Amino acid sequence: MTIMTEAAETILKTDTKGRVKTPPERREKLLDEFERSGLSGAQFAELAGIKYQTLAAWVVRRRKQRGLPQAPAKEANTIQWLQAVVQEAGMPASAVATPLRVRLSTGAWIELSDLNQISLAVALVRALEKPAASC
Repeated sequence: MTIMTEAAETILKTDTKGRVKTPPERREKLLDEFERSGLSGAQFAELAGIKYQTLAAWVVRRRKQRGLPQAPAKEANTIQWLQAVVQEAGMPASAVATPLRVRLSTGAWIELSDLNQISLAVALVRALEKPAASC
């Protein structure tokens, strides 16, 4: 025996320019799902089959209606400095028992095997902080 159910069909209306009007209930469900997803706006819009600009406008409108502050612009990967003891008293300046590996936010790493390399590593990290010059 086969049980057949009818799928609920929704007729989507269009405006005079041919754009599809999304019902408010569907828009709210999409926005709730977007907030839970953790995806970027562009990724979510592609998966949901809507234009990114549409999703962005919905998000802005929803935040204004709820009195929420606008999302702050994401900062570029910033370098966080930590204070560390590099040399013990009485230890020669060039001796390092275990190399120090510094992992950068990009996933790259620098390995320091000599304390004299610290100034070079600092110069490299500061140079990487600066935006690349366009050609």
